[in-house]
Amino acid sequence: MHADDILRTKQLTKQYGTHTALDRVNLSVRRGSIYGFIGQNGAGKSTLMRIAAGLGFATSGSVELFGETNADRVNAARSRLGITIESPALYPYLTAEENLEVQRRQLGLADKSAVRDALGTVGLLAAAKKPAQSFSLGMKQRLDLAIALLGRPELLILDEPTNGLDPVSVVELRELLQKLNRERGMTILISSHILSELHLLATHYGIIHRGKLLEQLTAEELGAKCRHYLHIKVNDPLHAAEVIGRELMTTDFEMMPDGAIRLFHAVEHPSRVSGLLAAAGLAIEQFMPVGEPLESYYVRRIGGEAHAQLAVG
Repeated sequence: MHADDILRTKQLTKQYGTHTALDRVNLSVRRGSIYGFIGQNGAGKSTLMRIAAGLGFATSGSVELFGETNADRVNAARSRLGITIESPALYPYLTAEENLEVQRRQLGLADKSAVRDALGTVGLLAAAKKPAQSFSLGMKQRLDLAIALLGRPELLILDEPTNGLDPVSVVELRELLQKLNRERGMTILISSHILSELHLLATHYGIIHRGKLLEQLTAEELGAKCRHYLHIKVNDPLHAAEVIGRELMTTDFEMMPDGAIRLFHAVEHPSRVSGLLAAAGLAIEQFMPVGEPLESYYVRRIGGEAHAQLAVG
């Protein structure tokens, strides 16, 4: 725990009958950070976010917001949140501006300028007078985000906001979130099952799997933990695998579908490895030290689940 944590959960547990959706989760989100909450579908991301936002109840454990621990004060502090966990029901025949005006009144916000400000922030001012039914999926996502920004929140909670978006819309959303974080100091908790989307955005990470929070770490720590390896491509990969196993006395390597070998052993001695391969009569086509992809670390961290069960590309 850190004094600057804006959101904390303590031993947070949620059970549905015999199913444990959250298992004693201790999560902490630092003020000013972009916290990437990563896990497979059904891992517990949405459940935790819903409880933090007051949209669900824990079986046991507690939530702390903005330093508040008393249940009533935590509930009051939720007015400082912006949430896109369950998309608000947009009125298709109302304009973007009218939809936000409805939401502003429901939230009890006195400042009428909040509507135009939110539309401008998400780049929808030009479409303010257009009906929501004419919006693309990306525009509707931005309208949802505008609603979340109406109260000028300090903490923005976004559950899988890139689902269904085209690549251009994903980039636009990422740049907008970075701007909110940089220029307004807004803390952002964003979930995804796709690590490659988060690694360009997040400053901190939490990895959850089957209801258990496996690890929390900074972007720098994640980068450091990704294993380095020697990328090797030779004319006879099976022979090379035999040589590596016999001469280096290791099984810490992977044979890739294209025949390339990832050797995690003896990375600090590349000349020795290349010398052994050459001495065995192998023609070396590619040989270089590289860093392990973030996705590979994620798969290893959750226990080597099959790639087919993941969406990490």
